[in-house]
Amino acid sequence: MTKHVLEKLADTNPDAEIWWDSSPLVYPSWKEETLAAAPDGKADEWDDQLTRLYNPDAPAEMGFRGVTTNPPLSLQAVQLDPEGWTKLVKDIAADNPSLDVEGVYWKMYLHLVKLGADAIHPLFEKSGYKYGMLSGQVDPRFVSDGDAMLEQGLSIAEMGDNVMVKLPGSKEGYEVLEELTARGIATNNTTSFTVPQYVRCRAAVSAGLLRAKAAGVDLSKWRSVITHMSSRLGEKSDWKKEAEQRGIELSLDEIRDGEEAVLKRAYWHGKDIDHPSKMLQCSMRVEKDKDGNTVSRHISDYAGSDMVYTCPPGYIKQLMEVENELAPFDPKAIEREPNKASIEKLMKLPAFRQAYEYEGMKPHEFAQFGSFQATATEFAAATRQTVDFVRMVMEG
Repeated sequence: MTKHVLEKLADTNPDAEIWWDSSPLVYPSWKEETLAAAPDGKADEWDDQLTRLYNPDAPAEMGFRGVTTNPPLSLQAVQLDPEGWTKLVKDIAADNPSLDVEGVYWKMYLHLVKLGADAIHPLFEKSGYKYGMLSGQVDPRFVSDGDAMLEQGLSIAEMGDNVMVKLPGSKEGYEVLEELTARGIATNNTTSFTVPQYVRCRAAVSAGLLRAKAAGVDLSKWRSVITHMSSRLGEKSDWKKEAEQRGIELSLDEIRDGEEAVLKRAYWHGKDIDHPSKMLQCSMRVEKDKDGNTVSRHISDYAGSDMVYTCPPGYIKQLMEVENELAPFDPKAIEREPNKASIEKLMKLPAFRQAYEYEGMKPHEFAQFGSFQATATEFAAATRQTVDFVRMVMEG
């Protein structure tokens, strides 16, 4: 048996978790397309690997330990089966004549969350509620509207006992995160990039847990993950612009060094205070380093950690295509210090200091951070596209 690259990564720490970053509904069609494009002699091997990661006929045995979704990925599920979702929209509108377009959209989105959560629920049961959770995200257009996010978060949580509510790393998002935690609801902190956000998230989780325990809330199905959107930190923040303005040249390797420094500082902060939340990494890349080697530093730099890696379809396929070019994982990589020269250089940039220093930002500044704004804008656009799909169906 030849292991998938991600299975080899998981082998570096028994508590590491590989998650699927898309709806489970798209997995069968994606798998079929991927196998059809497999190199000569690789189809059977790839088939075995992808079946181990997720087999819809045996979800309790799947290699993935959880699932994350977001608006662009939800839109993808709709685009793959427009006829099926068109029928659903029409049925929802007919059964709920008082609902407007936004109301029908939200019911459709909740249905998508429920279908995905139900698909992997057998793993949730088999693992004693440790694995098999699916993240459903509150509307990214409401990142500063705490009341709207709380209402939506509660409705998302009702879609299944294995549903996590995905909340933004804004001041208001953390306030809602504390409230949901106090009610025993699992959470995933998204659009988060910086050490100050992670510190604030852990404080919100801790406060919520204290309230939950004081009120006798059942926490047996609760867990918390904190998302670090790796490449989005370096690529969508203001690092490059600030460097250009200061006459500083930043290489891709130095940008990746900065991302490594931020995530490792956040990871070890959680370990130092023995916090129950797990770091979750997404937005990984396969690329060439300065020496021309094929690398995916967003996983190789953290091998040996117990963090979660949530992987979208395209990234998983990329890893398979270059599996023979990647160096073996170093199980001590998580303990390796980031490049000091790169950090010294990056510390000249205000946006890096905001991300790296514990007091780099105050909560009211989180939603103003470049990576946050760029990502929230992208997610909001995908949401509007999905809403427009609903609108077109309803208007005939």
